[in-house]
Amino acid sequence: MTTVDIPVRLAERSYQVSVGAGLLDHLGSRLRELAPGGKVLLVTSATVRRLYGRQVEKNLEDSGFDVVPAEVPDGEEAKTLAMAGVLYDRAYAAGLDRQSPVVALGGGTVGDLAGFVAATYMRGVPFIQVPTTLLAQVDSSVGGKVAVNHPRGKNIIGAFYQPKMVLADTSVLATLDRRELRSGLAEVIKYGVIADADFFSWLESNLERVLTLESSALLHAVAVSCRIKARIVEEDETEQGRRAILNFGHTVGHAVEVLTDYGVRHGEAVAAGMVQEAKLAAMLGVFPEEEAARLELLVKRAGLPVKKAPLVKEPPAKESSFAKEVLDLLRRDKKSTGGRYVFALPVKIGKVEIFFDVPEEKIRRLVADF
Repeated sequence: MTTVDIPVRLAERSYQVSVGAGLLDHLGSRLRELAPGGKVLLVTSATVRRLYGRQVEKNLEDSGFDVVPAEVPDGEEAKTLAMAGVLYDRAYAAGLDRQSPVVALGGGTVGDLAGFVAATYMRGVPFIQVPTTLLAQVDSSVGGKVAVNHPRGKNIIGAFYQPKMVLADTSVLATLDRRELRSGLAEVIKYGVIADADFFSWLESNLERVLTLESSALLHAVAVSCRIKARIVEEDETEQGRRAILNFGHTVGHAVEVLTDYGVRHGEAVAAGMVQEAKLAAMLGVFPEEEAARLELLVKRAGLPVKKAPLVKEPPAKESSFAKEVLDLLRRDKKSTGGRYVFALPVKIGKVEIFFDVPEEKIRRLVADF
């Protein structure tokens, strides 16, 4: 078994991201290195529990842990304060204390919710990420962003709370449906745009190998993505500066998610967001149009959307209303300051910069064609 271990160096909050096939069978032994035993709250979704729940529970039990399973709904509907309350009740009733780990087994929504609970239950308990989707393995499981949604915005209620360990078993990706796999590729492509031109070129040449889950290509894609994310988090743990480049594609993407009531996959929204924000950068004269076209082509080859259709379906008569809603959401986005439009935009493949106070007329032109 080939395993790549990637350290995330954050002083006393440092931890390791392990990437490789078959790592689920090593969860219990690795957790014993961090926790002496006792109760563990295992948070997972119905779908993931059916696939891997018993395997993980038995592995933890064989390593001396008393597993308290907690099943949450699939998808973004799980990321609510109400569902966090359900998990608090489960943990308290089971007698979990401040040394009891919370293990997130699932995709990004499970990780975000479980992490939020771990950060706030008894003012913080150990948190372990075991991501089971490509998107979660390369992005949301690394970096310590945990949150729940609010009806008025995605991830509005949250914290920075680092896990004690991330275990990314690439073999579980074989059970993903094709749409979910492609959705995760959006974040993989993002890393090439924001920080590694060579990796972007590698994706252009090896995309089909990743899509067919060739083990070596998959390991490389996940490991490189995690390594880039780790280095950025080390430089700026709480997003005071450089970490904001990770938001490339997410400003427009989050607006689409809210306007569809989270009816689209996160990666699908981000893919369209990246293409549109690259066009915005070209419109501003900071990113070559041919490079924007290169990104758009790779996104299309990955089977991901480049415009709001088919993400947002509505009659043409509502187009102006749609533009107004997008502008309003962008103005109130977490990344905005003082009502100004703030974007992470590429200046070349492999480099993104933060642009403050992007002119509204440029955004209106973009949204009109979106």
